[in-house]
Amino acid sequence: MTRWIALLRGVNVGGHRLLRMKELVTLLEHDGFEQVRSYVQSGNLVFRAARGGARAHADRVQRCVSERYGFAPEVLVLSGRALARAVAANPFAAAARAPQAVHLLFLAAAPRAPDLAALRALATHGDRFALTGKLCYLHTPRGLGVSKLAARAERLLGVAATARNWRTVTALLGMLRDAA
Repeated sequence: MTRWIALLRGVNVGGHRLLRMKELVTLLEHDGFEQVRSYVQSGNLVFRAARGGARAHADRVQRCVSERYGFAPEVLVLSGRALARAVAANPFAAAARAPQAVHLLFLAAAPRAPDLAALRALATHGDRFALTGKLCYLHTPRGLGVSKLAARAERLLGVAATARNWRTVTALLGMLRDAA
């Protein structure tokens, strides 16, 4: 049985698209996912499933939410192995000392024509980024909310993304390991 992570985009933000994680866990367990656990209220799930791939699981989660709550959030699913590789590949050693300053953008697809020049131009005040496949690591030492790089990264990458701070990323990895 494979361990998976589901990242729901744009739920429980600013009082919109509200999902109670406890209810969502129960809903997904009734749909056949196993050992479903959530982390914080921003759409982070860890689960096990015997069959199917990432896309099929994302579609199932999206369908469950749509049928129960009346909206269909974007859902990105990745395997536990993929998350472990992403954590191991973090190019910013500062993550261990300041996890709030490092974010990982999980991309819906590898960007075909990202505007790297514009991204580099926005990397000011110590901001940095590293793009690799379907991941974009951001280091924003002054904070994500004030970073021009962070604010425009998705548009300049040209693909849908959902971001998680390093604390969340490592917590999800820990949850996967605990479920082993």
